Amino acid sequence: MSRPTPDAAWHRLRETAAAPYRSAGRFAWHFARGKLGMDPVFRHLLSQGLVPPAARVLDIGCGQGVLASLLLSAGRSAPGDWPEGWAPAPCGTRVTGIELMPRDVARARAALAGEGEAARFVCADMRQAEFPPSEAVVILDVLHYIGHAEQDAVLRRVHAALSPGGVLLLRVGDAAQKRGYAISQWVDRLVTRVRGHRVPPTYGRPLAAWIEQLRALGFEVQPRPMSQGTPFANVLLVARRRSDAGACA
Repeated sequence: MSRPTPDAAWHRLRETAAAPYRSAGRFAWHFARGKLGMDPVFRHLLSQGLVPPAARVLDIGCGQGVLASLLLSAGRSAPGDWPEGWAPAPCGTRVTGIELMPRDVARARAALAGEGEAARFVCADMRQAEFPPSEAVVILDVLHYIGHAEQDAVLRRVHAALSPGGVLLLRVGDAAQKRGYAISQWVDRLVTRVRGHRVPPTYGRPLAAWIEQLRALGFEVQPRPMSQGTPFANVLLVARRRSDAGACA
């Protein structure tokens, strides 16, 4: 039997990962399906193997835990269900999600209650929350909600939590791309309101400034455009902790 095409495999994974959210309510289920279906970053993470098998994953700003559900669903895929050309499935991952909004944490816990220690969700502010030792840290569209000095402090703590060679997957908006950045900020505010949350001020940076700061902290950085199919100015920064350098003060 031939393996599924990447499109067919992704459709199955998206539906499998969204299914647990039915138990958390119709909004949670529709949001999970929409997020996985429209945001290119999730398929990219899997196909490129950016989250390695057996990794301890820290998802900062995890929302209702969609990434955790996707990783666990992918890790349970049978070999024949995984498309050729994709990196190995992230089997055996354990995800800790940190989220400020109690309603999102409640949805995550309701949907993934049966996952035990494989999916743990903490309601906390990333500026004060404990970061457990991790092989992968994921921060998608979150850091711009806190000031620049606080962003740097969070990134220093991420560096300390990562094992040598561990990866930070940080998606940011490139403030130098003014039109795309403005559109992404408008949509971000709209989604925040739809989810029932207050819209805070935001603190963006040009892409070059993000890369410079990460390198100063001891990361090797590879930027990847991550706005495919959208009008946004999003970039995924694949930042690996150098094994021969500590974080700078």
